[in-house]
Amino acid sequence: MENTLQELERRARMLSPQERAELAERLLESLRGAGPASVEAAWQQEIAARIAALERSEVAVHAAEDVFAEARLRLR
Repeated sequence: MENTLQELERRARMLSPQERAELAERLLESLRGAGPASVEAAWQQEIAARIAALERSEVAVHAAEDVFAEARLRLR
């Protein structure tokens, strides 16, 4: 395994900086478990669920100016 790892590192160092960055991103993403596609899919599901909740009047809606005014009051 050590020889394989050393060989991979040697070959990776021969890549361009941009290619090394892409490889590093892919390797880090593989450690996180959730790839960009699954994160995007999760956000799409969340957006759809929130829109559906709004359409069913299950959540309260507040005007942005009221929310910001309340926030400014709390920060004083």
